[in-house]
Amino acid sequence: MPDSMTMFRLSGLPDFQAGDDLAQSIIDTLRRNNQPLIEGDILVIAHKVVSKSEGACAYLDQITPSQDAIELAKTVNKDPRKVEVILSQSKRIVRAVKRPDQEEGTLIAEHKNGYICANAAVDESNADHPGQLILLPDNPDKSAQQLCLALEAHFACNLGIIISDTFGRPWRLGQTNVAIGLANVPGVMHMLGEEDAFGRPLSVTAPAFADELAAASGLLMEKSAKAPVIVFRGLSWPKTDSSSRDLIRSHNEDLFK
Repeated sequence: MPDSMTMFRLSGLPDFQAGDDLAQSIIDTLRRNNQPLIEGDILVIAHKVVSKSEGACAYLDQITPSQDAIELAKTVNKDPRKVEVILSQSKRIVRAVKRPDQEEGTLIAEHKNGYICANAAVDESNADHPGQLILLPDNPDKSAQQLCLALEAHFACNLGIIISDTFGRPWRLGQTNVAIGLANVPGVMHMLGEEDAFGRPLSVTAPAFADELAAASGLLMEKSAKAPVIVFRGLSWPKTDSSSRDLIRSHNEDLFK
């Protein structure tokens, strides 16, 4: 790895609606800011601008909750319509919990794409109007790959894309950004067989490269700043046929089921 890198946020992006061309908006904004992308740049992009441009949203006034949603909503004191959307995005509900000090509880779910997260990543923050729920993109890896191809074609260089979302963490307070969609960027850097600084062979070390970048992007990706795109420059990384699923631990290795 190099001794240093730089990161900057892309300022001046518009608000996005269904059907907007996200790649072209990034290109246009980079041009206005005189910030062309160069070989090896990695862009971390908040999923909400991807979801909005792809129309991955739900609207409470269009939802009729099922009986399962109504019963589960009583457990966590949520709007049954929101619970219905969460169920539609989930493979299973891992846990439903509401502490006495909470007004509204949490549904820990396995999203249909395999991520374990609160409320199946169904979110109301940065929605355009009340009653809008923002979902994850249907296929975040495909979304990342399409964005990457468009940007690479324009800037004539190899690039990486990470689509991120903010997840909570078991046993630790606070949230951090994680990678939910990848193009070219390795999810995990397997270091089996390499040596540490003292010459000892590494047997299990595997840094979550994409998650580390996603987490770092949160330092500049403030929710109130409308800065959903962060560019990392100066890193050395192998171009990889990657998928966000590379970061999901298999069920047979899950020690906490």
